[in-house]
Amino acid sequence: MREAREAFRRFWPLTRGDRKWLAVIIACVVVSALSETAAILIFADLTDNALKSGSLSDFWGPAAAWLGVAALGALVGYFGNSLATWTAERFVLRLRANVFRHVQGLPPHFFQKHRQGDLVERLTGDVEAIEQMVVSGVVGTISAAFSAVFYACAALYLRWDLALATFVLAPLFLIAARRFSGRIKQASTDERVADGAITSVVEESLGNVVLTQAYNRRRDEEKRLDVEARAWMKASVRGARLSEMYEQFVEVVETLCVLAVIGLGVWEISADRMTLGALLAFAAFIGYLYPPVRNLGQLGLTLTAATAGAARINEILDATPSVGDPSEPVPAWPVHGWVSFHGVTFAYPGAIRNSVDEVTFRADPGELVIITGESGAGKSTLSKLLTRFYDPSAGVICLDGVPLRDVPLEFLRENVALLPQQTLILNGTVRENIECGRPGATDEEIERAARSAAAHDFIAALPEGYDTQIAPGTAALSGGQLQRIAIARAMLREAPVLVLDEPTAGLDSVAARQVIQPLRRLMSGRTTIMITHDLSLAPDADRILVVEGGRLVETGKHAELVARGGAYARLAGPLPEMAITGTGRHRSHRSHGSEDTMTLRQVPPQAPDETMILRLPLK
Repeated sequence: MREAREAFRRFWPLTRGDRKWLAVIIACVVVSALSETAAILIFADLTDNALKSGSLSDFWGPAAAWLGVAALGALVGYFGNSLATWTAERFVLRLRANVFRHVQGLPPHFFQKHRQGDLVERLTGDVEAIEQMVVSGVVGTISAAFSAVFYACAALYLRWDLALATFVLAPLFLIAARRFSGRIKQASTDERVADGAITSVVEESLGNVVLTQAYNRRRDEEKRLDVEARAWMKASVRGARLSEMYEQFVEVVETLCVLAVIGLGVWEISADRMTLGALLAFAAFIGYLYPPVRNLGQLGLTLTAATAGAARINEILDATPSVGDPSEPVPAWPVHGWVSFHGVTFAYPGAIRNSVDEVTFRADPGELVIITGESGAGKSTLSKLLTRFYDPSAGVICLDGVPLRDVPLEFLRENVALLPQQTLILNGTVRENIECGRPGATDEEIERAARSAAAHDFIAALPEGYDTQIAPGTAALSGGQLQRIAIARAMLREAPVLVLDEPTAGLDSVAARQVIQPLRRLMSGRTTIMITHDLSLAPDADRILVVEGGRLVETGKHAELVARGGAYARLAGPLPEMAITGTGRHRSHRSHGSEDTMTLRQVPPQAPDETMILRLPLK
């Protein structure tokens, strides 16, 4: 039970704010148990007086009292149970929100190690299992304990000697629960893992249904699901069998106890030491006593099963974000868009080699810097570092001369817009998909961004225009159209720094040509770092960086790199005739003698005397 205690201590603080309601629920439980105890005693009085004498006048008083007690118990029970359900669901809501909030801050490699379906199961079934331990378990334990105490005291009041004789068998319930708990915990763990595996298989198969059909993999997918489903069925049946075995065992023990009470009662009545009403009341108290005792044992099994869910949730909560806000963040400032990498080195957690190795470059406001190289060279890692999904293990990345580690994450990502390689579409309307670039944007601003992204015409042609529902993988729009919606989203954000990760990946030549002009408008006036294999925009670039094995091996303009005949020339080959020169970008770097320099701000300028100018030699 050590794991259960540790899990309880970890999640109990989430009940803060609802503990007064838990106290009210417990009060309702106490009143309900007292009303049931009183009802049994009234029944004994009714039996020994009205029923034995056959007097109707002796019936009305106890009957009215019994009805009043029953009505009070029903009212209090309804209120208490309703409040308990409301409190339990509030706990689930709070816990799920906390776990989900933590998940959203975890680094990309966490999601590569865990299947999405399994994470979904943890946020649903496992969260509810924890509620059974922390809220419902507490209420159930207190309810069972008070009920057992009241019924035991009433039985002792009627016949203490018979009560003590019947109490001897009570520990059997707790012993049985302890014997079954270990096996039930293992079965619950296996069942929850299998639940997550089934959800993952279904989610993956539905997400790749085209691949499944095109490669005749339907039987293979059915086999995958069958394997996981059989594992779930095996664990579920094993858990149900153990629970049922426990239930049937305690049923036999309860029957044995009741028979013992009746046998002793018959002996006492025959010796004229006990009335029939007292015997019936005593038997009722014993009958009412054992279910709470059994429930206490069952709650032990519930806690044991809940620890399996708690362990899976703890695995998420114990995973630490790779980055966080600085302890002393710099104040906000109007970002100009100077971006610089200085000796940046980085390796993914668990990797045996660096993905990025001593990379140094800069991009000035309004410039287009293209980063290219073969697959796996480390290009996309640079975009993850610039948007602070990770921090470099060596070196520093600066925005306007300010190290990114000193910049609040929210402020950084408001000023550095990312257009990722995968076109990300939310399940919602077209308007909502564009608006998430800047929540609260007006309809006019959304439409203006769509027009700039060359998306307004096809959006207006949709059945409900901007209010048309779309979803990831939707067939209503082409890949190029979805990419233009993503471009409109980035335009609406109006960030001074733009990171494009393979913006034309997965598009055919026609669709790629359709997004080139919107991309040019998106890049205009912004510091743009484009990671791409598609070098159609290379002639426009102010600087091209070639990355091999995580290292920067070449840098320069398109023409000089082609003439050099090195790595870039091999990558470029003959370029398609779709590049259009002249994007109207503003160059802000200056030459001073033989050393090219740029102006960086060490801290966000608050006053002219607080500005520090750094001159960094460019390689």
